[in-house]
Amino acid sequence: MERMSEEKQKQLFDARVEELLSQMTLEEKVGQTVLDNASAGDLEIKVRSGKVSAVICDDLELNNKLQHIAVEESRLGIPLLIGADVIHGYRTTFPIPLAESCSWNLELLERASAAAAAEAATMGVNWIYAPMVDISRDPRWGRIAEGAGEDPFLGRAIAQARVRGFQNAALPGGRRIAACPKHYAAYGFAEAGRDYNIVDISERTLREVCLPPFKAAFEADAQTVMTSFNEIGGVPSTSNSFLLKTVLRDDWQMNGVVVSDYNAIGELIHHGVAEDLREAACLSILAGVDIDMDSGAYSRYLAELVQSGEVPMEVLDQSVCRILRLKMALGLFEQPFTDENLAEQVILNADHRELALEVARQSVVLVINSDQTLPFKTDGLRVALIGPLSDNQADLLGCWASAGLPEDVETIYDGFRKYLHEEKIVFHQGCSLAGDDTLDIDGALEAVQQADVVILAVGESREMSGEAHSRVHLGLPGRQQDLVDALSGVGKPLVVIVLSGRPLVIPKLASQADALLLAWHGGIRAGQAIADIIFGAANPSGKLTVSWPRAEGQIPVYYAHKATGRPPEGKGTTQFTEPYRSTYMDEPNEPLFAFGQGLSYSSFEYSQLEVLTPKVRMDESLKVCARIKNTSTRAGTEVAQLYVRDLTASVTRPVRELKGFKRLDLKASEEREIIFEIPAHELGFIGLENRFVVEPGRFKLWIGTDSTSGLEGEFELIPTAQEEMR
Repeated sequence: MERMSEEKQKQLFDARVEELLSQMTLEEKVGQTVLDNASAGDLEIKVRSGKVSAVICDDLELNNKLQHIAVEESRLGIPLLIGADVIHGYRTTFPIPLAESCSWNLELLERASAAAAAEAATMGVNWIYAPMVDISRDPRWGRIAEGAGEDPFLGRAIAQARVRGFQNAALPGGRRIAACPKHYAAYGFAEAGRDYNIVDISERTLREVCLPPFKAAFEADAQTVMTSFNEIGGVPSTSNSFLLKTVLRDDWQMNGVVVSDYNAIGELIHHGVAEDLREAACLSILAGVDIDMDSGAYSRYLAELVQSGEVPMEVLDQSVCRILRLKMALGLFEQPFTDENLAEQVILNADHRELALEVARQSVVLVINSDQTLPFKTDGLRVALIGPLSDNQADLLGCWASAGLPEDVETIYDGFRKYLHEEKIVFHQGCSLAGDDTLDIDGALEAVQQADVVILAVGESREMSGEAHSRVHLGLPGRQQDLVDALSGVGKPLVVIVLSGRPLVIPKLASQADALLLAWHGGIRAGQAIADIIFGAANPSGKLTVSWPRAEGQIPVYYAHKATGRPPEGKGTTQFTEPYRSTYMDEPNEPLFAFGQGLSYSSFEYSQLEVLTPKVRMDESLKVCARIKNTSTRAGTEVAQLYVRDLTASVTRPVRELKGFKRLDLKASEEREIIFEIPAHELGFIGLENRFVVEPGRFKLWIGTDSTSGLEGEFELIPTAQEEMR
């Protein structure tokens, strides 16, 4: 049967929406703007009376029960939106999103999101509060774990991949799910890295760094968006008409549903812009928030505000229409219920577990491998496996693990036992994850004396990152560094695995390790993935998507910084006979590990850079090529990265900006040409008038393995032929 055209479907939805709207009482309209938690009192009564439109719940039996009440017992039979936080998997827990982003593998991330959506759908969920697309350059902020790192270009690409995965059309039982990019906007720029704190950035930074991943998500057809808890320049996001109307509706023409974050409307009182919950409800609905998540503001006061004329009926009707269209687009009127036999076929199935293993392998970043310490050969090898995360299930799940369970997790110890007989593994915890207790240096040293090599697994617990878990001190918690100090002096190869929800400050550890793996919180297959890499069954290919500082005092530290008038690498300006530059007295400017960095067991060589379009018109594309060769005897994967610098512009530009990347699988000794085509539009920026502009001028470019190196070339962006004629 021929598929209905998009325009025809829109006409049909509009007609159905208008018909429903014409039948609704004011109270029923308000009900469509209310989102409650499953634990809310009298929930069934509210659903039956049409006072609730959406519920946060992933209990299949309850979800089906609530849908039956909504469809069969309420006056108009309007089904419910049922939402859940599915951040990095449902029951099959994948690595945290920050870790996943280090794969730079968009197809893999789309598949992981699709698997998460499939499992959630079998529990009756039709609305996922993800992906989190906040750009963050501050590892003190605990929710950096949930995003894709520091770069808006990569953030855009990953946002789209995740939305495509969540909203894919092949969900079990014909179910559909709406993605909800969050948190709109600039939540990752919280001052001092403290969750929920204020944000005070320029409109240029907002438009150029924070907003692009959201726009990209909507271009991938994300159907909803969640406002953020923070304010920007004195205006909370949940009452910010500039964000919710000027940018979202007028500039981007986004017609989907806007939902507040949890109690964010009520928190306008604490922000100090609303005197009470009634005023908070008024500010939010007029600013453009369609659904109130769990504050009770709309359910208590919205009808009264409409009756008093403070909120025009037209404003409420627009919100209700958007919500009803979403429910229709998800097919909920035709299929509100979930087959209760689906879950056992889908959740934690073999394909999903294998996918979780592959994502975990590609998320691990090898940053130190002195004298090719890794991989280890198993023949005759005896390993001392030490550390509080070496045989730990719960913490490998990471924050926001949804329905993930510790018993689903394979530990590092489990993974090692796939390669070595148990008697070849000498295990000792050494110390606890945090606190001053349980430090057994003597026991750890005794274990090490029985082994050829030392594997040390340290880092954070899952409770140390995520929402409301900001940290000021980013070194190893507790006595873990003391354990490292003791083991680093025994004269045996020391391999350190850091498992965390954020970048840590570990310069001393980095100087002590012969090999260092940044493995994050890697999900249920993390232990197997780490063992596969250490013993060479998998070749590491992860690249960092966020910089790791040398010291907390550098924060924020990121690759795309500005040059300043006195660049750190230049001669500076002579004052009082001394050169004055933008540098620290006690540390280098550079991070410990930079954006884009990551080693492989293979080695790659770049050569023969050629700028195919040395002059690029503004309606054309930059074309540049280079050759890359695997110079080792082992097949491997390299992420080739293209960076540019606009040398002179109407506003200052970063010293480098990522504008392209390619993930390449190369056999031993294989050489290949790589070609980048970058539309001139991608070379634009937010100009003096806070509007996007593309300006002519000279650029530098680099193609290489990370943000700190690469083959260098130049090109010029020139006006189009029509502009030259003017």
